[in-house]
Amino acid sequence: MNAHHEMSHDEIARSRLDVLRRRHRELDDAIADMAAGGVVCSFTLGRLKKEKLALKDQIARLQDEITPDIIA
Repeated sequence: MNAHHEMSHDEIARSRLDVLRRRHRELDDAIADMAAGGVVCSFTLGRLKKEKLALKDQIARLQDEITPDIIA
């Protein structure tokens, strides 16, 4: 017996959100490690910060998509 379960749009979005948040934390850790190490390549640091900011924007968009608008 093989049950086939299709993920809903919200389930897919939540799964993607988890992945993006994990990657954001990894970048945050990598940036902190570079700063703590003392030797910092400004090009690499800039690239990591830019990627982290892009992830933050993607996370915000997904959260807005998942969370329904509440009209008071």
